[in-house]
Amino acid sequence: MLRPKARFPSVTCITPQWLRERGLKAVVLDLDNTLIPYKTYGEPPRELLDWLRTLEGAGLALMLLSNAAPRRVRYWSEKLGIPGLGPAGKPWFGFGRALRCLGLKAREVAVVGDQLFTDVLGGNLVGAYTVLVPPLSKEDLGYTRLIRQIERWVLQNPAFGTGGAFDLKESPRGPTMKE
Repeated sequence: MLRPKARFPSVTCITPQWLRERGLKAVVLDLDNTLIPYKTYGEPPRELLDWLRTLEGAGLALMLLSNAAPRRVRYWSEKLGIPGLGPAGKPWFGFGRALRCLGLKAREVAVVGDQLFTDVLGGNLVGAYTVLVPPLSKEDLGYTRLIRQIERWVLQNPAFGTGGAFDLKESPRGPTMKE
């Protein structure tokens, strides 16, 4: 249940063609440390906005699904121009609601996030296609920092069959926020 179906070095590496080849019609995106570094506000990176518009232009539906506070989810939903749900209560809750909002079956949806025990586990529990990306920032809640140590062990443990597409200890990649 913890195994992601795919891993990318950044969300912006996921292309419409790659999604279409897998029969995916929508992308449910985690917010913090997947699209935007944890605790940041401001203008989203141009690269991220261009990527989101490319996906939409290819006819893919997009939705934020976050455990962040409603105010933060609303803020970034407006800045990114995509609908958002939060706090979602991932991994146990939120995914079914997102699927209902999208009007799609789980097998038609990619769930993209930076955490095994919220994004990947929750997506797998509903039967979605899960994609793991490394976190954009090393800053996290204390609880999340502890969980990331367990994630690192799981990702590097051959018994879980996740391979080594990237090492979560490496410095983050992807769009960065301007201060």
